[in-house]
Amino acid sequence: MNQDRNFDDIAHKFAKNIYGSDKGEIRQVIVWEDLEQVLTAIDGDKKALTILDAGGGLAQMSQKLARLGHQVALCDLSSEMLQLAEQDIAKNGLLAQYRLIHAPVQSIAEHLDQPVDLLLFHAVMEWLADPKSALETLLAQVKPGGAASIMFYNHHGLVYKNVVCGNIPHVLQGMPHRKRFKLQPQQGLDPQQVYQWIEDAGFEIGGKSGIRCFSDYIGNRQNMGDYQYEDVLALERQLCRQEPYLSLGRYIHVWAKKKEKQE
Repeated sequence: MNQDRNFDDIAHKFAKNIYGSDKGEIRQVIVWEDLEQVLTAIDGDKKALTILDAGGGLAQMSQKLARLGHQVALCDLSSEMLQLAEQDIAKNGLLAQYRLIHAPVQSIAEHLDQPVDLLLFHAVMEWLADPKSALETLLAQVKPGGAASIMFYNHHGLVYKNVVCGNIPHVLQGMPHRKRFKLQPQQGLDPQQVYQWIEDAGFEIGGKSGIRCFSDYIGNRQNMGDYQYEDVLALERQLCRQEPYLSLGRYIHVWAKKKEKQE
């Protein structure tokens, strides 16, 4: 990518298609299960935390944390997404828990007075021209003993989905950029590379989950077994943290704790 993606032009469509769907629900369920582990790891179940929701869109996940009494700084490049988020946060009676920041995530240090306890950085890196640099900047805002929750579009999942759909020449050509999918990232990130970036920043990885390891690959339901959405969700929850399924998720969620003493 030559420049970072701003969702001002399709904010409403993004909100409807991404969050108002079974896909969005599966994502929310799996990530929230992980975040409950994160809260335990940094005593967030016993004390109020300061949270940075970087590129947070509609703040779907951070609102669940705000309901528990935590304070959230929500940062987004898109003024339209921030406006939609503010309306939703207000509707849920959580505005007092929030500070809204209209800025690129790369400049967030200019807007923070002190390091945060928890960073949320979900489904943003795949839209950035330089994801590594942005991640490093954000991880630097986490205090020692704090944690980071990072979700990214998985390169392996993108390859596998294209093969399942029969786009084999596209895969063989290295999956060059195609303009027609506005809501689908055109690049995935290599999980091992992202894990290394996190560890190099002084963090210890605590857990990983594949997001939609199965649901995105189910084809035409005609002549298939009988199942319901609840069965798919149960399958995702049962196997999403096990290899090889984890590494085939369309997204991967990884959480890590910052070491108390940096080497």
